[in-house]
Amino acid sequence: EDVDVPSRRVLITGATGLLGRAVFKDFNENNWNAVGCGYRRAQPRFEQINLLDSIAVHDIIHEFQPHVIVHCAAERRPDVVESQPDAASQLNVAASANLAKEAAGIGAFLIYISTDYVFDGTSPPYKETDVPNPLNLYGKTKLEGEKAVLENNEETAVLRIPVLYGEVERLEESAVTVMFDKVQFSNKSANMDHWQQRFPTNVKDVAAVCRQLAEKRMLDPSIKGTFHWSGNEQMTKYEMACAIADAFNLPSSHLRPITDSPVVGALRPKNAQLDCSKLEMLGIGQRTPFRAGIRESLWPFLVDKRWRQTVFH
Repeated sequence: EDVDVPSRRVLITGATGLLGRAVFKDFNENNWNAVGCGYRRAQPRFEQINLLDSIAVHDIIHEFQPHVIVHCAAERRPDVVESQPDAASQLNVAASANLAKEAAGIGAFLIYISTDYVFDGTSPPYKETDVPNPLNLYGKTKLEGEKAVLENNEETAVLRIPVLYGEVERLEESAVTVMFDKVQFSNKSANMDHWQQRFPTNVKDVAAVCRQLAEKRMLDPSIKGTFHWSGNEQMTKYEMACAIADAFNLPSSHLRPITDSPVVGALRPKNAQLDCSKLEMLGIGQRTPFRAGIRESLWPFLVDKRWRQTVFH
C-alpha cells in the first residue's frame, strides 16, 4: 500500500526538548509531514544535526524543502547563559541567523521561539510593539536572535512565550515541574520564590499556536512579525507549588513563601506578562488550565502510587 504522506512539510529544531517534542507531535497529528532534528538526544527518532554546522543545516533544508521551520532549539537556562556566554550566543544568535538565511533561500516560513525575558518586567502587560529591555544575558541573546532572524529574513514570525511546562522526561526539564519533589517531600520545609510573577504555559498550547500560525500563513502571506502567547494564570513559584500540591491532594504547609527579590543567579524581571491580543484577534490559541495541565504532566512522577491508583483507575 502507498502511504499517504502529507504535502505540507515542517522542520522542527530542538525536537528532543520539552517544547520541540510537543511541536513535533502537534504538527504530526494534524496532517503535516514533520521532521524533527536534535543534537545530543536525537537518535533514533530525529535527525541529528549540529545547528552550528552551517553545511549540515543547508543540506537538510535543501533535501527536505520544508514549507515551515519552527526553531525551538536554544540555550534557555539563564544561569547557564551567564556562565557560558559564547556558546549561548552561538546557538541563540548565530545559528538562528543562519537558519533565517536558509529559510529565505527556499521561501520557507520561519517561526523563531523567543521569550518574555526580553522585557524588564517593570510595566506589564507587554505588547509586541513595546520596547524590549532585557535584564539578563539570556534575554539579551534571545533579543539579538530576534533581530538577527528578522534582518536575514523579513518573512519570519517571532513568537515570545513565558515559562513552560508539560509532559517532561525528567522533572528538571521545566522550571515548573522541577518543584514537584519539594512539594512531595513534605517532611522538610522548602523556601519558594513569592516575588517573581509568572504565567506558566503548557507546551501543548504553544505547539498548537505554532501550527495555527503556520496554517494561517499558508493562506495569508501577511502573517509575519512578532507575536506573544502565554497562559493567563498569574502565579509565583510559591503559588505554583501550592497549586501542584492541591492538584494531587498533598500538604503545602511546609512550603515557605519568600517575598524578597532573589540575590543569586541571573537577574529576572518581576512581571513580564505578555499581552496576547494580537494572536487572539487572529483566532489563534488555546489555554490549558494550570491544574489540569500540571496533573497530566506530573502524575507519572508521583511517589505515592496508592493515590495514583484511586484517581486513574
